[in-house]
Amino acid sequence: MYTVYSDRVRRAFKSGDEIMLVDVYPMPDKLVLEWLNGDPSDHGISTVVDFVKNWFDLDSDLTSFYKIIAADERIAYMADEYRGLRFVGMPDFFEALAWCIIGQQINLTFAYTVKRRLVELYGDYVEYQNRKYYIFPAPEVLAKADINDLRTLQFSVKKAEYLITIAAAFADEKLSRKILMELPDLESRIKFLVGIRGIGLWTANYALMKSLKEPSCIPHGDAGLLNALVNHGIIKTKTDQQTITEFFKAFQGWESYLVFYLWRTLALTKEKE
Repeated sequence: MYTVYSDRVRRAFKSGDEIMLVDVYPMPDKLVLEWLNGDPSDHGISTVVDFVKNWFDLDSDLTSFYKIIAADERIAYMADEYRGLRFVGMPDFFEALAWCIIGQQINLTFAYTVKRRLVELYGDYVEYQNRKYYIFPAPEVLAKADINDLRTLQFSVKKAEYLITIAAAFADEKLSRKILMELPDLESRIKFLVGIRGIGLWTANYALMKSLKEPSCIPHGDAGLLNALVNHGIIKTKTDQQTITEFFKAFQGWESYLVFYLWRTLALTKEKE
């Protein structure tokens, strides 16, 4: 779905029956979108622009966030070292939930493998220079998937059932970004999501922060988050929930961003190793 080059990212986008292949690359003061396969419609252009704005959270002003983290000496370095790093989202809400299900109880490398198999079996694609660029499968498609076919992709029976259940909820318009956004607050959105089979508290928080840009999500119990908090001396033991709760109170309205920055510290640690 994504091809990453040294200076750009290439991705296919779908708007109605139109599939567009676009390169996204940075200039000093903007992102440039370059269409690679024909002339897009006005609606297609609008779809891609809106997606990219959401994908890289381009409309947020991070000034106050940097002031808040600079006030805590344990993480103050982030205000300078990570300045300009924006939340990398997953604008397709269905894809975000599906990704959570795919990744349950398996390592990240295998999760990527399973997702790729799913996309290549069920997803639409566009061909360019003898290569296929895929779109994540639509809910209407996966709602009709056969459990045995998903098992061949190495889904467990339960994961296959969860994925089909959630896809059907989207296809039947019982679940959508619009439905969630019309609820009054984060608590009610989480309550709505965990009432659906296959969606737990961690999945609800992750999908809401990655797709709906909920600013105050904390995926409690996340192994990476706990490791980052230990690494920064914020907690001594991973079971110290009270200290975690107290720590995040100082960052109200920016919890999701702080989680993202803490996750980033783990990636940089691996790069140094």
